[in-house]
Amino acid sequence: MSDCCSDQKEDKKLHIAIVGTGSGAFAAAIKAVEEGARVTMIEGGDVIGGTCVNVGCVPSKIMIRSAHVVHMQSKHPFDGIRCYQPNINRKAMVRQQQARVEALRHAKYENILDSYPEISLIRGWAHFADANTLIVKQANDKEVRITPDKILLATGASPSTPEIQGLQGTPYWTSTEALIAEKIPKHLVVIGASVVALELAQAFLRLGSKVTVMARSVFLSKEDAAIGEGLVNVFEEEGARVLLHTLPDSVSHDGDHFILPSKAGEIRCDQLLVATGRAANTDALLLDKAGVKTEVGGAIIVDDHMRTSVAHIYAAGDCTDQPQYVYVAAAAGTRAAINMTGGDALLDLTAMPAVVFTEPQVGTVGLTEAEAAKQGIDAESRTLGLENVPRALANFDTHGFIKLVAEKATGRLLGAQILAAEGGEIIQAAAIALRNRMTIQELADQLFPYLTMVEGLKLCAQTFTKDVKQLSCCAG
Repeated sequence: MSDCCSDQKEDKKLHIAIVGTGSGAFAAAIKAVEEGARVTMIEGGDVIGGTCVNVGCVPSKIMIRSAHVVHMQSKHPFDGIRCYQPNINRKAMVRQQQARVEALRHAKYENILDSYPEISLIRGWAHFADANTLIVKQANDKEVRITPDKILLATGASPSTPEIQGLQGTPYWTSTEALIAEKIPKHLVVIGASVVALELAQAFLRLGSKVTVMARSVFLSKEDAAIGEGLVNVFEEEGARVLLHTLPDSVSHDGDHFILPSKAGEIRCDQLLVATGRAANTDALLLDKAGVKTEVGGAIIVDDHMRTSVAHIYAAGDCTDQPQYVYVAAAAGTRAAINMTGGDALLDLTAMPAVVFTEPQVGTVGLTEAEAAKQGIDAESRTLGLENVPRALANFDTHGFIKLVAEKATGRLLGAQILAAEGGEIIQAAAIALRNRMTIQELADQLFPYLTMVEGLKLCAQTFTKDVKQLSCCAG
C-alpha cells in the first residue's frame, strides 16, 4: 500500500477526505477549501457528480418536461387550437437529454476540480480499515491508504427492489434504465407509488405508453391523503390503470413479456419499472470497522451538525437518515464542512419544502394536520379548491387544491400541502412564511401579484376568516 499524497506530509492544512462526488460531497469540498482545508475526494464509479445530475433530477426533469409538451399538444383545453398527437423520436429525445446531463456534469463538477487545486481526486472504492484510516482499492488492484484529519461520507443511494418471487431473474428497469431507454414501451407496469414511480409513470403515459401502476398501499402514502387521492383521479383521467393495495404475487419473463399474477388478475406487459425507493450506499464502506452507527437499512445516523457516532467522521446526503433531496444533501455538505473546520452550523429541516414533479405538482412544507396532532398541537386547516384561484380558471386547469395548517391559539402557520400546476414554485413562498413564523393573517395580508398561481396561498389564508367566493378579483 502507498500513503496518499505523501509529498504533502509537511502540509499543515487540515486534511479532509470525502467519500463520494455528488452534490453533498462537492458542496462540502468547496466550503472546506474556503475555510482553509485541503480535500481528497474519492470516487469509485465511472463518472463524478452523483445521482442528481447523472441519473436523477436532471434527466428526469428533462423527460417530464418533454412529456408535458406532448400532453399539451395532444390534450390542451383551448378552443380554436387544434389538438394533435405529435410524432415522437425517443432516441433523439434521449440524445438531447444526455447531452445536457454531460454539459451540466462538466460545468458543475468536473470544472470544479480544475478550478480548485486544493481538491484532489482519487479513483477507487473506499472502505475503512479502522476509524482513522481509509483504504481505496483502485482498478489496477493498487490500494491507497489515507489517514485524514476528518472524513465525510457522501456515498449517496441506489434503487432498491422489493422481495417479489422471480423478479431478480427478469430484465426489469429501475429509474436508471428507464431514463435512457430509447424505446417507449407499449405497456409499462410500474411497481411503486412514491415520487420516482409516479413521475416516470406519468411521463411514459404522456409519451404514449399504456401504463399500469401497482401500489403497495396508496399514492404518496407519507403525504396528506387528499394529495394521493387527487393524483389517482388525474392518472385515471389521463388513461392510466391504478391498482392500489396491490403488488404482483410473482414476476416472470417469457422472452417477450413480463407476467405478473396478482389479486387483480394476471397482468402482461412488455416492460416493468420497479421504483420502490432507494437504499443508502454504505455496505462497501465496512462502517463497523470505524464504529459508525447506521439504521437497519444501512443509512448512517447523523445529528443536526452532520456528525456520526464517531467524532471526526461526518456524513451528508442520501447515505444518511436525512430526507433524500439534493438540496438537503448540498446544505448538509456545506454545514458539515463548516463543522469539520472548527465552526458550528446546524441543519434545520423544519421548513424544508418538497416537490413531486407530477402534473399537477405536489408541494409540501411543514406539518400536516395529522402530524400536528401527533405532536400535541391543537391545529386547524383550510382547503381551497383551485376553482377559486383566478389564474387556474384562466388556465382552464383547476385540478388540485391548496391546504394550509395553522395553530389554533396563535394562528401561526404550521404547514402547507399543495396539489396544483406549478405547485413546486408556489411552495417556496409557504416555506419562507413558515420559516419566518408568520401567522395565517399575516399571510393573508401580503400583496400577491394577480394573476398568479401563488396568489392561491393568500386566498387560502383568507378562508380562515371569510368566504373567498364572495370576494371580488384580487380582493385585499
